[in-house]
Amino acid sequence: QVQLVESGGGSVQAGGSLRLSCVASKYTYSTYCMGWFRQVPGKEREGVAAIHRFGGASYADSVKGRFTISQDSVKRTLYLQMNSLKPEDTAMYYCAADLCPRVQFRILVSTEYNNWGQGTQVTVSS
Repeated sequence: QVQLVESGGGSVQAGGSLRLSCVASKYTYSTYCMGWFRQVPGKEREGVAAIHRFGGASYADSVKGRFTISQDSVKRTLYLQMNSLKPEDTAMYYCAADLCPRVQFRILVSTEYNNWGQGTQVTVSS
């Protein structure tokens, strides 16, 4: 098990930027798959960006070119840099981690993950 704590959410105008952070309670670099997900009321949680423990990042089509996922192994922190924000990016954003032992692990699918943070709200106004 790993505990995750997100921060960095807030309210911005369209076109603005935010950087989300997720601090893990233990070392996760190259041992866990890590991802960012988001959810709005009444909709399923969707994958935004994720990093596989063997390397390589994946992004949802809706955020490609605008969001960047990265991690700092020393600080045990996962980041999501969000630029050119749009009102449709408004959601609760969650950090997730999983040991992802299977080769077929789907890193942008929320049901694959067993460890979740409490979420941080992002609101983008037009």
